[in-house]
Amino acid sequence: MIVTTAGRTNKEMIEKAKQIAAELRIPYVARRKMSVEELQKQQHDDVLVVGKKRLEMYSADGAPPFFFHPNSAMFRVKRVLRGESEPFLEATKLQKGMSFLDCTLGLAADSIVASVVVGESGNVTGVEGNRYIAYLVEQGLHQWDSGIAQMNEAMKRIRVVHADYRSFLSSLPDRSFDVVYFDPMFEHPIIESDGIQGIKSFAIYTELTEEVIREAKRVARQRVVLKDHWQSTRFQRFGFFVYVRKTAKFHFATIELTEE
Repeated sequence: MIVTTAGRTNKEMIEKAKQIAAELRIPYVARRKMSVEELQKQQHDDVLVVGKKRLEMYSADGAPPFFFHPNSAMFRVKRVLRGESEPFLEATKLQKGMSFLDCTLGLAADSIVASVVVGESGNVTGVEGNRYIAYLVEQGLHQWDSGIAQMNEAMKRIRVVHADYRSFLSSLPDRSFDVVYFDPMFEHPIIESDGIQGIKSFAIYTELTEEVIREAKRVARQRVVLKDHWQSTRFQRFGFFVYVRKTAKFHFATIELTEE
């Protein structure tokens, strides 16, 4: 990965790009009116472009650029604030003051909804394995203006951790989060999901295992929640109870934990 500026740049953007390059410990390369494609050919690398309003990552494989946006969180938060039902909340059963660990942060849409619900007295932690995604999402959560004050504050409260969720889970004390959540890449892709196309080239595909689920059950106080394609074999394999939605292409499922 290299860092450069947008095509039309200025001293402020150049300094910001150099600062980001230093933070990420990767090279800064001056744009010099070259296209992103020309830079990629010259440097043989992915490119992080620093623009006036956002950061964008371009993969060397020619996939759509990745940048932070709340994706589905915008209309979902509006629904929650109106008191309407939300399948994610029906499964997680989140309430004000609870703690939520998102092991597969991605664009943080689910964590944003969770943070709105648990409020200032709760806490949301999101784990992301790719350090560039983690950086862009963390910056975006602090800078994006949704036009909804409650959502803006909720985004800023999310703690982003760059780590492999397997090692992060194993480092946590027993029963340290109310809910542990997984939204892995689906076994059967949903073609219509345009909102995450840009992230696919950078995402880390870590498969769920019995050991991971065992660790999640140790860390969670109340439940472990899985979001997956409706045809996924993971539900039955790991013993999840599925909240079946007849017209939905993905389901939420839980393992409820009881006090010992």
